[in-house]
Amino acid sequence: MTTETLRRPPPGSADPAGSGRNRPRYRRHRPGIAYLFLSPWVLGALLLTLGPMLASLYLSFTDYDLFTTPNWVGLENYRKLFTDDPRFLASAKVTATYVLISVPLKLAAALAVAMLLNNARRGQGFYRSAFYAPSLLGTGVAIALAWRALFTDDGVVDSLTGQVGWDTGGWINEPDYAIYVLIILAIWQFGAPMVIFLAGLKQVPQELYDAAAVDGSGRWRTFRSVTLPMLSPIILFNLVLETIHAFQAFTPAFIVSGGRGGPSNSTLFYTLYLYERGFSQFRMGYASAMAWILLLTVAAITALFFGTSRRWVFYAGENK
Repeated sequence: MTTETLRRPPPGSADPAGSGRNRPRYRRHRPGIAYLFLSPWVLGALLLTLGPMLASLYLSFTDYDLFTTPNWVGLENYRKLFTDDPRFLASAKVTATYVLISVPLKLAAALAVAMLLNNARRGQGFYRSAFYAPSLLGTGVAIALAWRALFTDDGVVDSLTGQVGWDTGGWINEPDYAIYVLIILAIWQFGAPMVIFLAGLKQVPQELYDAAAVDGSGRWRTFRSVTLPMLSPIILFNLVLETIHAFQAFTPAFIVSGGRGGPSNSTLFYTLYLYERGFSQFRMGYASAMAWILLLTVAAITALFFGTSRRWVFYAGENK
């Protein structure tokens, strides 16, 4: 056997000389395959989301009742909403009241419970599950019916308040109290933001609390100077989500008020009135205009949150 034979690479091995004849071949990147896998989502977004949105935008400028051809009326639907429809203004006021009261209180309750659970040592899993359970029930028909039974005339809540001399005759029957039935229901289901807050509290460095203790900070000062700044991105996240959910609330108001928004329009949520116009009176053009006003309102409020977040949201490692 010669020296040249010993240096020759075995069949099928890579060429040590780097000629590339025996190198493995790689397939060229084919972006078409990625688009193929994305196509179901893209088609769904176009046909089930973007398409109906554009159709509703067109219908908002028409007079359409499902049975006749849409008649172009321009901005007439929008004009009527703000000038000739007192129930529209009432529904906007009720929804604004619901959002302004329920969202801050819900987030405050979620943060308070999250801080308690974060410091718990025994039974932590049980308490987390117990506090999260109401959120698992959702805002469906069953929980709304149970809530209506609790606050109706001769219900459990009315019986308890009657024992202390406060006979309301049923909260859902009183215009001054009916909206608070729905607000209490929203606050009671604070489980989802609570879990998010709890995850955020786990990420706060213990060194910051130790430094605050060395400086002699009390609990309130530590909460205000350490916990809140470190949780501010999560507060923003929960604030945006819960505000959007509050504007979309429909089922509890529909069930508790019997679909009428009463008494005296006190539970006439915006979405409930939109449903009434679109699917009870079949004024689809009018309802579409209402839907776009709601979309623009939520988008503007969300943009306001993000626009002002630079003043109060702190990100770790960010130079300010």
